[in-house]
Amino acid sequence: MSLAAALAAELEQEAVTTRRVLASVPDAHLAWTPHAKSRTLGQLAMHIAVNPASVMAMAMRNPASPPRLPEVSPASTADVLAAFDASVPEALSMLRTLSDAQLAESWSMEVNGAVIMTLPRAALLRLVLLSHWYHHRGQMSVYLRLLDVPVPSIYGPSADVNPFA
Repeated sequence: MSLAAALAAELEQEAVTTRRVLASVPDAHLAWTPHAKSRTLGQLAMHIAVNPASVMAMAMRNPASPPRLPEVSPASTADVLAAFDASVPEALSMLRTLSDAQLAESWSMEVNGAVIMTLPRAALLRLVLLSHWYHHRGQMSVYLRLLDVPVPSIYGPSADVNPFA
């Protein structure tokens, strides 16, 4: 199995869980935030939704500049799910075009012409496409708990949902 195929398989598997978490976001709480410095629930949900395609687009440029993504405040959870349902296939399409040699290539991020980060493209995808995504999905589960919204199963039972029962 190629490295791109392995990353794509993980992205597809985790997308099922991520969509389940996003679908649990209540429209009534999209503007809620746990702290003045935090994103709103809706902004966090939209960040999670667009992450796959945004990161893949960045990974396809070399060198790349840091993405300047505006904070989007969705009007509904349906808007978040629509963005997610577009982002994942777009990311998978780009990912599947990469060879193992391209994934092993050094990838760099530049700011004002200065290189601030260089790592293999595969490491970028592991860190930002996947681990960054999981981080924010976990953050969202805390938002849901604070709002007393049932937290979906992520990697096994939550206090609210037991897929093994």
